[in-house]
Amino acid sequence: MSSTRSLYRSLLREFRLALRSLVTSGGKDVDRALLEARDFLKAKRIHHELVKRYNPTHDMTQEERVAATARRVGLDKPEEFKGE
Repeated sequence: MSSTRSLYRSLLREFRLALRSLVTSGGKDVDRALLEARDFLKAKRIHHELVKRYNPTHDMTQEERVAATARRVGLDKPEEFKGE
């Protein structure tokens, strides 16, 4: 948890420094950079939602994916033979 928090804080710090340097430079570059960043984040969010909606096996393990595929075609995944 603490590593996630420190990573998040360092990301915000870098974002703040980059934004500050863009704002001080002024001009159309700032607006364009902010629009591109906004569009990138929005597209990433939409892409994740679409992958989740249309590829439900995306976040599954290989074994769960095989079982889901078998269920999709009306079969049950056979139990694996466990030798003695």
